Amino acid sequence: MNSLLNPDRPPVFCPGCAHERIVQVLDQTFQTIGLSGDQIAIVTDIGCSGLFDTFFNTHAFHGLHGRALTYATGLKMARPDLHVIVTMGDGGLGIGGAHVLSTCRRNIDITLLVLNNFNYGMTGGQCSSTTPADAQVGSGFLNRLEKPIDICNVAGAAGAPFVTRASTYEKDLGNKLEAAIGFEGFSVVDIWGICPGRYTRRNKLTPKAINEQLGQLPPVDAFTTQNARKEYGRAYREEATKLQSTPSPQRIEAKYEPPDTSRHELVILGNAGQRIITAGELVCLAGATAGLHATQKNDYPITVMRGHSVSELILSKEEIGYTGIDKPSAVIALGQEGVNRRKKILAELTPETLVLKAANVDLPATEAEIREIDFKTHKVKSQDWALAAIVQLARTNRMLSVDMLDAALELRFKGNVLVQVREVVERFAIF
Repeated sequence: MNSLLNPDRPPVFCPGCAHERIVQVLDQTFQTIGLSGDQIAIVTDIGCSGLFDTFFNTHAFHGLHGRALTYATGLKMARPDLHVIVTMGDGGLGIGGAHVLSTCRRNIDITLLVLNNFNYGMTGGQCSSTTPADAQVGSGFLNRLEKPIDICNVAGAAGAPFVTRASTYEKDLGNKLEAAIGFEGFSVVDIWGICPGRYTRRNKLTPKAINEQLGQLPPVDAFTTQNARKEYGRAYREEATKLQSTPSPQRIEAKYEPPDTSRHELVILGNAGQRIITAGELVCLAGATAGLHATQKNDYPITVMRGHSVSELILSKEEIGYTGIDKPSAVIALGQEGVNRRKKILAELTPETLVLKAANVDLPATEAEIREIDFKTHKVKSQDWALAAIVQLARTNRMLSVDMLDAALELRFKGNVLVQVREVVERFAIF
């Protein structure tokens, strides 16, 4: 196999940087395995290690600091045939620690190369998650307050089944990279190296010292047996095949003519528990039965059965690009909390806008056409006000018809529920 290095973007690192040798060894490893560029995806984030995706003629993804493993996971799940390699510095390792743990737990077939030079080399030599406590770095005394991470032990404890340490300068680095890339599951290689631009200006660190320090650490080979299990993507696909197929989205036949083909905007304002969102869904379904495009945006707090509930709907013959509503065609005002939430819109309404309001709701001064509905006199429960108001809107034949609404009910409700809803609708129709 030929080299996969990009001749138009040769590696440019500080003189003596460990990363440059890793680039060369990784390229040689690809050749040894026999991989072509279209079989590999290199995923990086920010930092000196984040330049790797530009140095190779392979698939590539460059993302946010610490987030490389999230993108790599998506790539591997979508394209299980790819060899996904993540290069991450000790800076990204600390920032993306939660993502590292998640990937260890999943055991997805990704190779993580931690280019560990014990500092944030690109941004000033500050301490990272792996900086020794006695090191001199650009962030003062902070590293003396923390214990550095041993990523191999952390990854193994979190479930990674292939974990190994390496020096950038050892002769068999290529063999370790080949074993990691060939492993079916999550593999982590903690590669120690020198940052001459920042770290070694204040700290004496040599290839010999790295080898000596690595030799003093306990082996991490036990994790291969301890964490052995199926690779996540393979296990996921096996389990997924046992499930029933997801039904195709329901297709709604356009069988009615809309009252007109203009773009219509509706805002439903209410309180929690008034089924405002369900009413909005019915309006959208009704529009679809006439071949209209429909959008629904909802606004409600995290509380249950308290607070405002607002639904903004658009029906249009044309495709809807912008879903914002400034001057609606109609407003249904059923609850004071919803009205208070949209006071500005109400104050700017024109005489062309129809407002259907509950008798107990106070509106700000407006020029809109207002029609009041006394739900209490008609003994309508609060949770049915929104449906009753939509029936009244359909009877005006402005943005939807009674037939369109009836078809929407059939799409939304089934069996006895549909029968009950239609009984309620028939009672509302006599208001």
